[in-house]
Amino acid sequence: MAEPNTLYKLIILYMLEKVDFPLTNTQISNFFLEKEYTDYFTIQQVIHDLIDSDLIHFESTHNNTQYLATAAGKETLRYFRDKVSESIQEDVLDYFSNKKMEFKNENSILSDYYKTADAGYAIRCQIKERGNSLLDLTLTVKTKEQAEAICQNWNTASSDVYALLMDALLR
Repeated sequence: MAEPNTLYKLIILYMLEKVDFPLTNTQISNFFLEKEYTDYFTIQQVIHDLIDSDLIHFESTHNNTQYLATAAGKETLRYFRDKVSESIQEDVLDYFSNKKMEFKNENSILSDYYKTADAGYAIRCQIKERGNSLLDLTLTVKTKEQAEAICQNWNTASSDVYALLMDALLR
């Protein structure tokens, strides 16, 4: 059997292979914590090691980090897949079967903000499907509080905004 941290790395690569969207730090961590494979701090170190080894890539916003396997990560899993036992593979598949739609929704509605040169804030709101952008909208506001409110509300209002824009533009 593989050393625990090596096994955890392979499990994360296996998880990333089994979905067609990036996984968040929370989604990955919760799997390990729910199954009681390891503790939070160990899994954070394992994720960091995977990044340092260029086996996974990450994208961060002000409130979220998402991970994808790199080509090297996919190749590594191909060579060492047999180190991930059948029971662990089943645990991963069960985890996704119960939460895949929830995860997909969480990862397809994105928002982030940043300070602009004119002392305002720009907010980037996105809707993605299978890695492709359906909507990519940037708004500017005067205050950080407004930027944070828009980011917070984007999760629930994005489908209405998308429908409104499509309706207005396709008349």
